[in-house]
Amino acid sequence: MMKPALCAAATILIACLPQQAFAQVAVEANVARADSEWGAELGAGYSFKLKGLAIRPMGGVLVYQGDNDRYYQDDIGGGQTRCRDRSNGQFADDAKCDDTAFKPYAKVEGTFTLLGSAEAGLGARYSGDEVQPYATASFPVAPRIRIKANAGRDYYALGLRADF
Repeated sequence: MMKPALCAAATILIACLPQQAFAQVAVEANVARADSEWGAELGAGYSFKLKGLAIRPMGGVLVYQGDNDRYYQDDIGGGQTRCRDRSNGQFADDAKCDDTAFKPYAKVEGTFTLLGSAEAGLGARYSGDEVQPYATASFPVAPRIRIKANAGRDYYALGLRADF
């Protein structure tokens, strides 16, 4: 129920922005805890800015270590390891021991510029089964690069955002 409302609100906000609004491509890389997993959050989107207000719809992927208990790395001696199948004890292809998992997400942030450079605002992140509201803040560390932090219920992230 919250997902359609979030999509409709984002669409209305973007459609109502005047043509003079300045749009920039935004990319971000964060260390995040989301959906009960620690991982790297990699995303991209647009920043629509108008007189201190920024609306930022984004999409990306959370990269984390998944739960694959069937395969494991076994030390076979001499400093070498091989992938082994727990169900039958046989050696397996090394790619099966890679537990890297990906979970896509979409989010929208609304921020306001404070004191000429710092940003603070609210956002909502959708990933699979629920919308997670959060607070966000960012500070410039170099031209077009900001350090940012997000915090909400079961969602925390700290990283960098670049606007082009």
